Amino acid sequence: MLEIAYWAIKSSSYQDTEDYFKRVYNVEISDDTIRNIVNYIGKIIFDADCEAAESVRKIIDKQSIDGNFSDDGILYLMTDGAALNTRIKDDNGSTWRENKLAIAFTNKNIRYWKNKKGILCHRIVKREYISYIGSVEKFKYHFLALAIRNGYGKYKQTVILSDGGTWIRNIKEELFPDAQQILDLFHLKENVYSFSKYIFNNKSLYKDWSEEICKMLEDGEWEKVLTKIEKYKGEKPNTGCVNLYNYIVNNKNNINYPLYKEKGFFVGSGAIDSGNKVVMQNRLKLPGMRWNTKTAQFVLSLKAKLESRLWDSTVVPLVLKKMGIQ
Repeated sequence: MLEIAYWAIKSSSYQDTEDYFKRVYNVEISDDTIRNIVNYIGKIIFDADCEAAESVRKIIDKQSIDGNFSDDGILYLMTDGAALNTRIKDDNGSTWRENKLAIAFTNKNIRYWKNKKGILCHRIVKREYISYIGSVEKFKYHFLALAIRNGYGKYKQTVILSDGGTWIRNIKEELFPDAQQILDLFHLKENVYSFSKYIFNNKSLYKDWSEEICKMLEDGEWEKVLTKIEKYKGEKPNTGCVNLYNYIVNNKNNINYPLYKEKGFFVGSGAIDSGNKVVMQNRLKLPGMRWNTKTAQFVLSLKAKLESRLWDSTVVPLVLKKMGIQ
């Protein structure tokens, strides 16, 4: 069952898994049986994640996290939401639901090297994901449990990288008050260009203006930028475009990029963007796929463990224990 679930999560569909077992092992297992196995094992793992989140909630309801902060390293936390197509419509007739993904890793989990052109490159060699379809109120404890498992309270520096979403700022203020939140520089620049396109019709003008604003922001001159764009603070852009003035004001404590770079912090949240592709999109957002919310959660819980390289150390022991196998 564990082997079937492993390949069902790693494959692109249950049908592909059925074909794989028939071709490689000459064993016929229907895609319905495979689906049932994945749901059974996925529920065990999701329930364990929920138990961990509930344990953390009970602790912080009584007291704050008392860390020793003995390690000079840096704990990085990132989170983001991405839409998943389901079979169930909400009150507005939409079938899309938001899956919230979080990732944790430390600076000790990063390998650096220089390419042939002498450019410094890096790769995260160890990370842990958690995935949750549901409310922020419940997800935030899954996020905190993930952080604690990866050393929150142990590391002297904790950095939360995000796209500036209000719900992420609220989680930071409530559960990670000592952390430094950083607004992803790419998202900031992206929003500068989107707002500039909204303001200007002249393509050359909007490009030059955007480049100037982006440079000022990256150099830490956000106050000068606010003075420059104050006349636009009453603008109400169309859907998909933020009011740049309000966006910068809301994130003014998270955009001191010269200081962050001096401390050696990442200023980009590419790891969570790629995580959304690896954990959810590559398995649950292929053409024609629509999911029951509950079973999608079971798949996501397993995929998060698989991509965190925790299958053998976490999934297997939990399932064997549940089945009474020593």
